[in-house]
Amino acid sequence: MSCYNASRKVLNWTSAIVHTDLLRVVSRRLVLATKTQSITTMASQEEECKGNLKAQLAKLFEVSLKVTVPNEADVDPLIAACTGKFGDYQCNNAMGLWSKIKGKGTQFRGPPAVGEAIKNNLPTSEMIDSCSVAGPGFVNVVLSKNWMAKSIQKMLVEGIDTWAPQPPVKTAVVDFSSPNIAKEMHVGHLRSTIIGDTLARMLEFSKVKVLRRNHVGDWGTQFGMLIEFLFEKFPNFEDATETAIGDLQAFYKASKQRFDSDPAFKERAQQAVVRLQGGEEKYRRAWAQICEISRTEFHKVYQRLGVHLEEKGESFYNPYIPGVIEGLTKQGLVEESQGARVIFIEGINIPLIVVKSDGGFNYASTDLAALWYRLNEEKAEWIIYVTDVGQQQHFDMVFKAAKRAGWLPQGDNYPKASHVGFGLVLGEDGKRFRTRNTEVVRLVDLLDEAKNRSKAALIERGKGEEWTEEEIESTADAVGYGAVKYADLKNNRLTNYTFNFDQMLNDKGNTAVYLLYAHARICSIIRRSGKDVEELKNKGTLVLEHKDERDLGLHLLQFAEVVEEACTNLLPNVVCDYLYNLSEIFSKFYSNAECKVIGSDKETSRLLLCEATAVVMRKCFNLLGITPIYKI
Repeated sequence: MSCYNASRKVLNWTSAIVHTDLLRVVSRRLVLATKTQSITTMASQEEECKGNLKAQLAKLFEVSLKVTVPNEADVDPLIAACTGKFGDYQCNNAMGLWSKIKGKGTQFRGPPAVGEAIKNNLPTSEMIDSCSVAGPGFVNVVLSKNWMAKSIQKMLVEGIDTWAPQPPVKTAVVDFSSPNIAKEMHVGHLRSTIIGDTLARMLEFSKVKVLRRNHVGDWGTQFGMLIEFLFEKFPNFEDATETAIGDLQAFYKASKQRFDSDPAFKERAQQAVVRLQGGEEKYRRAWAQICEISRTEFHKVYQRLGVHLEEKGESFYNPYIPGVIEGLTKQGLVEESQGARVIFIEGINIPLIVVKSDGGFNYASTDLAALWYRLNEEKAEWIIYVTDVGQQQHFDMVFKAAKRAGWLPQGDNYPKASHVGFGLVLGEDGKRFRTRNTEVVRLVDLLDEAKNRSKAALIERGKGEEWTEEEIESTADAVGYGAVKYADLKNNRLTNYTFNFDQMLNDKGNTAVYLLYAHARICSIIRRSGKDVEELKNKGTLVLEHKDERDLGLHLLQFAEVVEEACTNLLPNVVCDYLYNLSEIFSKFYSNAECKVIGSDKETSRLLLCEATAVVMRKCFNLLGITPIYKI
């Protein structure tokens, strides 16, 4: 069983325990053979899962469970972090096993006895300091503080990438942002862009090749009116620049107004669609011109957010649609219904329309073609779509159609497709976030205001006299844009959240500002020591003697399993929760007079602990797309 799978099964609390008869007597030879398994063998297993505590413990308990119940096949270790005072982690298999084996002549007399056997059959490992059994067979594990200290120091020497998860996929597509050509990006696109970028970053950290796809709306009937309006306003349309056209959103609205009010214009626009789709050169060039102006606007947003995407819009998949529909028709999936061609999905009372009654294609046609292309041409094993929750049913139907076609396996196996839904961004009035004149807020303006407020706060604190202009600008960028991102990501993505500049730019509480300042303070501690931290990593020794040191060390070591959980469940807020808690635990450690850092006899060790905290915080920031700051 791979480490990632072991850990995923740890997270899966509904793992089934297979029914078989338990032998009355456990083979003593098997027990001895496993009990005396060499530490080096277990060490190699732990090395295979390095970084992930749950996965490493799952490997150890997997061995114990095979000895304890040798005839129970595929018993997955149920490992959880302890919330009480009895240990650091807990194995929770005893009760479930007892419900399967009681009455079958078992030697055990209840869950506590099963728990004791699981504890006693654990192979030797330097990872574990002690074990105890509590209540109905819960096996509590206390980790060795020496092993913990060595593991953290090893990460400092070898780099935090050694703590990356190891998912069972090599290539993934993350489809996110996806604005419409000739329309402004709004706060809905902000959520998709921020969440999608973070999911891509988590997968990239996990050594997955990520195809970041911007599925822009660059095709459809609206381009007829846009092109015709462009011809009308600019007879030499190729001379039309972004400056000449002005606000593309206003241009779109003006063309729509003409389309709705002028029948002759409407007819020309409809003909323009036919000519565009027929490949007529002039119309193709006009379409490309409009797309390019939109891309320039989109780039302003992506540049501020530090987000990279590869555009493969609706037009890219257009040539593949006829072949995909034909293939689905040959399989008997496509049926006629009220003049349209549809795919019926079991359990859903409306069909998936793949060809409209007028013979035209639609979103479903494009999304099926895109899914086919990503599976067959790009060989993606996980395809992730980041859109608002309102599109949940649409994608559910597309995925079910793909399963009917045999493109995707049944169940939750790979290759698979996942829809990552998110809620609305609300204003302080509790309604959809808009400007006072009810217009959708321009994303560029929103981000610029965040930066400007951040810059004003820095100058108010006197940094204008202490820092260079470049330092102020870069810090304002990091704090302003980071604050907007974190305010979104810290919430469960399925919920709505209220956009409030004052809250997100507050330097107290669970905000990016507080966390960025906390990181800068740690860096300041290390600088004030005057020590070369790189030299300390190789020559110094980290120890975790004090309780607050050990608490901080344990939380640092839980980084890998937290990222894996966030990645598996596609929930960035899990990383945010971890990062905020890390900052709080570090603050408790540093403010304790017994844990003095600079000038204490434990200075070297505690500086290493400070550096490890900073390294993990920086990786969390990196996963969230936030730029760290190093001084305040």
